[in-house]
Amino acid sequence: MTLGVDLGVFVDALEFVLDERRLILEKTWEHLVLSAAALVIALVLALPLGVWLGHLHRGSFVAINGANLGRALPSLAVIAAGFVFLGVGFWPVAIALVVLAVPPILTNAYVAIDGVETDAVEAARGMGMTRWQILRRVELPLGLPLIFAGIRTAAVFVVATATIAAVAGGGGLGDIIVNQAGYGLEGVVGAAICVSVLALAADAALGLVQRLLTPAGLRADARAFEPDVLTGTARR
Repeated sequence: MTLGVDLGVFVDALEFVLDERRLILEKTWEHLVLSAAALVIALVLALPLGVWLGHLHRGSFVAINGANLGRALPSLAVIAAGFVFLGVGFWPVAIALVVLAVPPILTNAYVAIDGVETDAVEAARGMGMTRWQILRRVELPLGLPLIFAGIRTAAVFVVATATIAAVAGGGGLGDIIVNQAGYGLEGVVGAAICVSVLALAADAALGLVQRLLTPAGLRADARAFEPDVLTGTARR
């Protein structure tokens, strides 16, 4: 009986998505804009810092402990603090999502570059490469899988958590999810399904970008190993 009820809700949710496709498309676009803005800002802030600190083999305290601090901050608390300075709307939620996205990007970028084998770096230095050339031609290509693991994790976190935008007037699919009285259970479940699909699509799209940016000689290794985002080690 329970399974039948659950399947019925799922079917009703799919029907809601089809029947209210204009609303779903509008809210999906708002969700994407918010998520993309937060992810881009997080990349601009965290990626260069993590890469540079990893290249210098310094600042592990900043890269790891600072990122852990950002991960520990509740997104709703950041939004509440943003009310005081920015009011309600798009940017308080975007800032909260940036705080959520920075830790995996910063930590993975640092670990990826810092963990490049010393022999490879020394060989490049022996060939007369400058520090910039070593970073661009050796460290970044070798660290790319772990760097993208952090970016992909951040993207999934941001897309999934952007549903909280509804509590601060930021729009997106969260407007439907938090309004069961207006859209019914089928609307809530339908919007939640759309958020899940968006998160998976974001991960897949970034995976494709990663493949396009990975040098051909390293693609086999990138497929064979999946970097562990939390520890920076590779697992099969």
